[in-house]
Amino acid sequence: MTLYSYHVSHEQIPPRDLLDLVRRAEEAGFDGAFSSDHFQPWAGVQGQSGFAWSWLGAAMQATQRLTFGIISVPGGWRYHPAVLAQAVATLGQMFPGRIPWIALGSGQAMNEHVVGAPWPGKAERNARLREGAEIMRALLAGETVTRHGRIPVSEARLWTRPETPTRLVGAATTPETAAWLGTWADGLLTVGTRPDALAPVVDAFRESGGADKPVFLKMDVSWAASAAEALHQAHAQWRFNQLGSPVSWELRSPAEFEAASRFVRPEDMHEAVLVSHDLTAMADRIAACAALGFDSIDLHQVGGHQAAFIDALGERVLPGLRRRKAPAANFDPFAAPVTGSGR
Repeated sequence: MTLYSYHVSHEQIPPRDLLDLVRRAEEAGFDGAFSSDHFQPWAGVQGQSGFAWSWLGAAMQATQRLTFGIISVPGGWRYHPAVLAQAVATLGQMFPGRIPWIALGSGQAMNEHVVGAPWPGKAERNARLREGAEIMRALLAGETVTRHGRIPVSEARLWTRPETPTRLVGAATTPETAAWLGTWADGLLTVGTRPDALAPVVDAFRESGGADKPVFLKMDVSWAASAAEALHQAHAQWRFNQLGSPVSWELRSPAEFEAASRFVRPEDMHEAVLVSHDLTAMADRIAACAALGFDSIDLHQVGGHQAAFIDALGERVLPGLRRRKAPAANFDPFAAPVTGSGR
């Protein structure tokens, strides 16, 4: 059965308010929460950017059963992969089974350039992504790791490790990257709202080694009382995220995203955001995506009305989704991933 999580958008919502919202999501019947990890927002209008890793500990203490995930970058800019592995292991030890997977990506300049290091091209970032994931996987498996590659590590060992390992899932939005991830990642995270666009990405991952691995989806949605309001809030809050690659990889500040997105029209938002005031139509689209075999779907309300969104989905959408038949999931939150050496 597909699981459903509430998206924790640190770029848009203060961390204290997010604690209240994940408690509300748990009460409403969501299965989990999935966190962003930003140093700064996409645009000034969003106005926030709390530190996700300290927030996660508070959120897991504030809730009882929700599982948590996060997308982060192990390439050695803001985070060395050894430090990320320690963060994951510590959360897993304190809250057994409640951080079953995290997603790893190659990063964006807007978040990583702040440490003052050079920002390389995509091929180099992908190489650092894989190397960082290998280091994390080895440390989480209990190995002592020394490497002299792109990301140096010297005699690193995690002295505190969880009983239940955390899967290291790769993030991709194209079939080419998904196929590459299928050869080494513990699963796939992708983003979208249209089954016809998502299917090639999922198929590429499964055909390249990911057939028995879980697949996860983040869906950006904008729900409001009217269609006009839903479209307005999608454009006001999330047009900065619609620029696509390679532009979004290279911009370095909220001001640059604001300038680059000035020609994005409200009607353009339908391409990447599920904009609707109709919960039945929204449920039908979510179910169509779930039918592709996603093990978990993260629902990001990109506009306001967060509490109302949580309550409405908990009462009127999630129960019906769970009654629908869907392909059997590959994902057991408490099963150990395949691990490998980081040497």
